[in-house]
Amino acid sequence: MDGMTRGEVADKAGVNPETLRYYERKALIPTPRRSDGGFRLYDESYVDRLRFIQRAKELGFTLAEIKDLLDLRVDEKATCRDVKAQADEKLDEVEAKIRSLQQMRDAPIRLVAACDETEGPTGDCPILEAMEGESPLP
Repeated sequence: MDGMTRGEVADKAGVNPETLRYYERKALIPTPRRSDGGFRLYDESYVDRLRFIQRAKELGFTLAEIKDLLDLRVDEKATCRDVKAQADEKLDEVEAKIRSLQQMRDAPIRLVAACDETEGPTGDCPILEAMEGESPLP
């Protein structure tokens, strides 16, 4: 048999074997050729493509964005500028998420700082009051 099985290519790429079928359905990898017995046969290019997909996911790209990047890779008219534009969009999105997370972090920091840690009843707790809307967020 000439080629790797789904399990073999998954092991080499460090992914779950079912991931290959999923990526095939999403058109992230091409449909592999089949053996005379009907088994899918993969070559080394699938391992490389799966590793590319995994690295792009680690960088925060969605599967749709990864498909766009893969399409740019084989588009003879595409340039590095096209790829950079995709990366710039992702960077803007990540920076917006960071700003949002910083705001989410800052509110509890201010609430905790406003609490004098008294042993009084929870009805007098400034943190709970702020969450109930009885007092403004610090």
